[in-house]
Amino acid sequence: MFALTFSEYGPSDVLAVTEVPEPHAGPGRIRIKVRTAAVNPVDWKIRAGFLQEVYPVDFPGIPGWDSAGVVDEVGEGVTGVAVGDEVIGFGPTAQAEYVVVEHFTAKPAAMSWELAAGLPTAAETAVRSLELLGLEAGQTVVIDGAAGAVGSAAAQFAVARGLTVIGTASEGNHEYLRSIGVQPTVYGEGLAERVAALAPGGVHGAIDTVGAGSLPELAAITGEPSRVVTIADFSGSVPEAQVSTYASAYHALGEAVALFEAGKFDLRIDSVHELADAAKAQDASQSGHAAGKIILNVAN
Repeated sequence: MFALTFSEYGPSDVLAVTEVPEPHAGPGRIRIKVRTAAVNPVDWKIRAGFLQEVYPVDFPGIPGWDSAGVVDEVGEGVTGVAVGDEVIGFGPTAQAEYVVVEHFTAKPAAMSWELAAGLPTAAETAVRSLELLGLEAGQTVVIDGAAGAVGSAAAQFAVARGLTVIGTASEGNHEYLRSIGVQPTVYGEGLAERVAALAPGGVHGAIDTVGAGSLPELAAITGEPSRVVTIADFSGSVPEAQVSTYASAYHALGEAVALFEAGKFDLRIDSVHELADAAKAQDASQSGHAAGKIILNVAN
């Protein structure tokens, strides 16, 4: 099969579309003929060698965790899905002609292929982070970086669970945040005072999706460092904060689809690239300026 690969750590020019042996669906898994895949920050971090201790690569490496396409093999013991079904998959080596996954959900006919590919990592990370906080309906959560993919996903899940959501973003994204039920405020100095004005009853939890050094202030806002979850700050500046790093909330895929079908979940798409232009897509992700998910067309 064809796949996006890299045979050494380095800048984005180590990426190339090459031929590799195709995988097959073993017990408990399905194989997807991939139509679209998403680019996430973890892709370029692995490619650059920044995560060698966490995600060592057996070269040639194939990037990607999020895929959408059509089932073409069903492994032993898998039920509820058949060859020809359109699905959303969550699992490694997604930026290839075929990917084998254990975790998947049906793609609604009304959902675009771009949104379908962009959904898994954002939804899983968002739900995992919310569940670490264990908040209840009627409570308030602050999401630092609420206009990003994970932040906006977390906001939509939180609103659906009956939480009040305050989200930080640049002023240009405030109208977007209001459209998904978030009370917006800006980043930076004075955040605690701005949040206090928006939430006179207090804040019960916070999620940091940015990793820009806000943990101490978020801990002060919640009054308890353990009520803060970060997916991006591993500095240890607030040792009691919860670090959310390993995927486990696989049910988030189905939850996101159910919310989408109810008209309560969407993600912004920043750009769509062909697989051969994946280096450009990873560079866009690494820039930190993408306004939404970056998607690869793998096959039409």
